[in-house]
Amino acid sequence: MATLYIFIFATISTLVLAEFYSSRYDDFDIQPLLENDRILFSYTKCFLDQGPCTPEAKDFKKAIPEALETTCGKCSPKQKQLIRKVIKAIIAKQPQAWEQLVEKYDTEKKYRESFNKFIEEEN
Repeated sequence: MATLYIFIFATISTLVLAEFYSSRYDDFDIQPLLENDRILFSYTKCFLDQGPCTPEAKDFKKAIPEALETTCGKCSPKQKQLIRKVIKAIIAKQPQAWEQLVEKYDTEKKYRESFNKFIEEEN
């Protein structure tokens, strides 16, 4: 019986922890991306499969499809804040790259409206 309880607890713990993306990058310093167009450009090139990826960019790229489909449903509040800042920087500084990203990750235009609302939210 004790084994069953341990199994149930482990299963529930796994499900609860899976509600959010890893907090590994919650303290990722986005200032260099926001302040240096070259760095921001290299990240967008990575996301578009047009250039090499840093290990961090590669991890972020893996999460893009699901984050888009769920309107960042698994993002922590901190991750949402960081993502909004970076996306707003891409839109302002590299509008053509933003359009390419939107086309690449939302070819059927299913998620644009909800994701645009997400981007404009304050929190």
